[in-house]
Amino acid sequence: MHDFSYFRNNLDAIAERLATRGLTLDLTQFRDLDSRRRSALTETESLRAQRNSESMEISKLKKAGADTAGQQAKVRGIGDSISQLEEQVKLLDEEFRSLMAGIPNLPHESVPVGKSAEDNVEVRRHGTAPVFDFAPKAHWDLGPELGILDFERAAKVTGARFAVYWGVGARLERALINFMLDVHTREHGYTEVLPPFLINSASMYGTGQLPKFAADSFKCENFDFWLAPTAEVPVTNLFRDETLDAEKLPICLCAYTPCFRSEAGSYGKDVRGIIRQHQFQKVELVKFTRPEQSFDELEKLTADAEDILKRLGLAFRTIVLCTGDMGFASAKTYDIEVWLPGQNDFREISSCSHFEAFQARRAGIRCKSGKKTDPAHTLNGSGLAVGRTWVAIVENYQQKDGSVVVPEVLRPYLNAERITPQAELK
Repeated sequence: MHDFSYFRNNLDAIAERLATRGLTLDLTQFRDLDSRRRSALTETESLRAQRNSESMEISKLKKAGADTAGQQAKVRGIGDSISQLEEQVKLLDEEFRSLMAGIPNLPHESVPVGKSAEDNVEVRRHGTAPVFDFAPKAHWDLGPELGILDFERAAKVTGARFAVYWGVGARLERALINFMLDVHTREHGYTEVLPPFLINSASMYGTGQLPKFAADSFKCENFDFWLAPTAEVPVTNLFRDETLDAEKLPICLCAYTPCFRSEAGSYGKDVRGIIRQHQFQKVELVKFTRPEQSFDELEKLTADAEDILKRLGLAFRTIVLCTGDMGFASAKTYDIEVWLPGQNDFREISSCSHFEAFQARRAGIRCKSGKKTDPAHTLNGSGLAVGRTWVAIVENYQQKDGSVVVPEVLRPYLNAERITPQAELK
């Protein structure tokens, strides 16, 4: 959510900045609401002055022993008119805020201006892509051949865009979750939380999923519950409507959750494999910071996510998203893309975003320093998307004989050095 007063008083400047996101902001409704609001406020002030004048006259008449019943009735009428105008201002403000809730965040000045993903800017690259003396396979072929990934039975149980992991495939997913949580909590300074996976509409609104992106999520019938699209939502809302001690910030949390997304509007994209699923697992990093420290914390959070890939020996690049490719609530976003040899391309594995005060205003998350209270700043990023990390390991560490070497850091978790074809299921 934007600052109400700043938005109302800087409509042209905001429209100009939003234009860099490819959004043409129609200011007509906002200006009409603001004009009606100002008119109501002016009339209210005039009536208050009139009421004060009449009240002073009544006081004089009473001292003179005159009958003031008529004047008192008139003052009550003025009071009723003032109450009606105040209610009108309240309704106009609510309508203004409702319109404002659908307006995305303003890009930070450091974000490159662009129209699409083609205008994103690479900021660094790490590692070297493996070279094979055979044609590397994609995970959607290699996984089923190893007997660790099953799409057909998942489709039978649920439908398209779901997967079943068998045996060591399931253990690899679990090993990655534990490895990521251990690194982030033991070495990167995050506190682990296990939040609810069902969340209410107020939480979805707080982080910006509602009202604009309801179609992207799954809602439970007959309940005000949504399946969490990412741990960002329940974890950020842990402090909804709370005031944090600025001296104790940043608060750094990490959480594993399954994530559920309808993928509305993505039909035809990534239909093969497990890159884009309705259900997937993720380890999320969330930070609550003071405004002045928040951009330093974004760099640290991004580095923490990159560190997981470095330890796994996976080649990746980090890009900063341009204004036209950013998410709704973000002021600045880094995407980390891992190299997938089976697809001969880099694919997103983490998105690390800074929301400034946008989410905090919506969720009522404040920080207090002395007598001063301001909205906190919130940040989050995947640390990492577990399924996509699973894909990266299987594709990058595949061998000519069809087996997959387990990265050294995962061997204590998996109790195995190599993934070989599993016994056929009976």
